[in-house]
Amino acid sequence: MRGVDVSIFNENIDWRAVKAAGVEFAICRTGYGQTGFDENFQHNVEEAHKAGLICGAYHYSYALTPADAVNEANFCKGIIERAGVLLELPVWFAMADSDSYKQRHGFDFSRANVTAICKAFLDAIKPLNCGVHAPLSWLENYIDWQSLGCEIWSAQWNSEDNFKGRMWQYTDALQIGGQTFNGNILYEAGGQAVLGQSATVASAAPQSTNDLIHSILSNAHAKEETAQPAKPQGQTSASQISGILSNLRPKPQAEPTQAAKPSTNDLIHNILSNAKKNK
Repeated sequence: MRGVDVSIFNENIDWRAVKAAGVEFAICRTGYGQTGFDENFQHNVEEAHKAGLICGAYHYSYALTPADAVNEANFCKGIIERAGVLLELPVWFAMADSDSYKQRHGFDFSRANVTAICKAFLDAIKPLNCGVHAPLSWLENYIDWQSLGCEIWSAQWNSEDNFKGRMWQYTDALQIGGQTFNGNILYEAGGQAVLGQSATVASAAPQSTNDLIHSILSNAHAKEETAQPAKPQGQTSASQISGILSNLRPKPQAEPTQAAKPSTNDLIHNILSNAKKNK
């Protein structure tokens, strides 16, 4: 399933054009850090829904410690609650250092610290469903993602996904209607990408005469096996069809039942019985 992630930096989004381009979901930024509110969050979710997309959210982290991450989670949760929007997809905790803020502020890049920060956010934002979003290099070097037990959204701007988590951000240059987006692929269970599958079931091709006859005979045979005694052997396909068609025709009104004709043995028995009575 194809998707985009958006923030206030994506201005005047033509959501109908996005939908028409085969995009089926949007991940909308709630904000960043402990105080940064994305003013377009509610609007983006509502407009994406109107265009027929499903939505999730992400919150960009500036946390330097697990305590900071708890504050960010509470802030993010409040944004979503106040917006009152439905999120069909998870909230994502975006862990990276795209503007070098963490590096400038003496961030501890150890695997233990980064993983603890992710875990603190995941725990604090409950009961909302939450996963972790990070560049491939962070997932390989800084985050013990396996210990977190959550879904992972990896960022690798490449023609191939080397991580294969729940979702893959494969580009920051997806062009739709003159606008540029981050492009994403959402995977089904088992790691298979869902690439714009239609929700409409294709109608079956018209059946040939032979197929129709075969279907009629097969259905009739199945019904007879479950509801009627076994059919005498040796009946031809033509006679079967004739029988089916006969059953479909209106039946004439029932006539009075005639007495069955006595057999030869019955007649002899009756004669002998009457002879005994007359003696």
